[in-house]
Amino acid sequence: MKFLLFLLGITFLIVIEIARVYYIMPFPGSQETSTIELAYFLSQYIVWFRLIGIFLIAYPAFKLLTHPKDTIKWTSIMLLAFWLMVVYAFNFRFLADKMFYQPENKILTSAANNKVSDSSLVLGVVINGEAKAYPIEIIGYHHQVRDTLGGEQVMVTYCTVCRTGRVFKPEVDGEPETFRLVGMDHFNAMFEDSRTKSWWRQANGEAIIGLKKGTMLPEIPSEQMTLAAWLNRYPHSLILQPDVKFTDQYAELEKYDEGKMEGSLEKTDSLSWQNKSWVVGVSIDKSSRAYDWNDLKSMRVINDNLGGVPVMVVLENDSASFHVWERVVDSDTLSFSFDASLNAIIDTQTRSIWNWEGKCIEGSYKNSSLTLIQSYQEFWHSWRTFQPNTTQYYGQEN
Repeated sequence: MKFLLFLLGITFLIVIEIARVYYIMPFPGSQETSTIELAYFLSQYIVWFRLIGIFLIAYPAFKLLTHPKDTIKWTSIMLLAFWLMVVYAFNFRFLADKMFYQPENKILTSAANNKVSDSSLVLGVVINGEAKAYPIEIIGYHHQVRDTLGGEQVMVTYCTVCRTGRVFKPEVDGEPETFRLVGMDHFNAMFEDSRTKSWWRQANGEAIIGLKKGTMLPEIPSEQMTLAAWLNRYPHSLILQPDVKFTDQYAELEKYDEGKMEGSLEKTDSLSWQNKSWVVGVSIDKSSRAYDWNDLKSMRVINDNLGGVPVMVVLENDSASFHVWERVVDSDTLSFSFDASLNAIIDTQTRSIWNWEGKCIEGSYKNSSLTLIQSYQEFWHSWRTFQPNTTQYYGQEN
């Protein structure tokens, strides 16, 4: 009877340690259903569950460890050792913030001293006239990088499993806050704030569980493009450099920009509208739409209407840098196309020439600029999960 009670208690202790981590990490089946409430409950009350388990095994363990039969004694010791191994593994090895660390040497440098390849994808941010570029293959490992830009605190985030880059103001209720990577929900990274212990979704900055549930982190506009394209626009931008302490970790993502990863969580589907297909996602008010990356590569320019707003989705010559603009100038709604002979964007009404900054450089609208619309490149499974009312663009102009 003592052994059965001991076995029950040990099993309970092992199961709660595994379950606490299982539901917030990408183990088989763990991210397919909505289990965030259970995961949060286990996380918040894990100490009490441990005390219950220890209470169950305390007296039986004492009796079994002093049992005259060596087989019973050593079986009990082995079970206790196995439990301690599970505790170590699921508290110091498999937790998200024990696998992905923040940079210890955060260095941002000018283009003249930059060591990041010009073809690397970056998240670019401009605040109060100051521009900085954050390479995806760097922040993809760290998941978040804290910085100051234009006198404001920023939190640059990236989830490689969703291919989502977002920049937030790290504030909750107007107060500065720090966040730690706690795990993921539906394959998207989650952060926990230090005060309320709420869990925040990286894809949209929403608190999905905890005291701040339903609250949104203020998002800061950002653009994704190659470093070369970013520096062409902002030549005085600073660029985040690799931290030499994490060289091996960065190396694991060196094919991420091109979508050539081999792992199932981060690889890219070459066909359209598959789970790991790339899309450009755009939301205006309550309307959202996904544009297939393969369509964009073949068309180069897509004219559309979203939520009553005329928009244009454009892919630069590098086939990596994209932009979304409102295609209205001086109350005129324009249509655009890519002119291969000019290697430029033109509006079909006046054949004025527009550059990759959305500015007219020649023609009737010279010096006019299009209004930039926030857009994202991400995996289709991510966009449709976190934008459940999204529509899909199928090549026709709407």
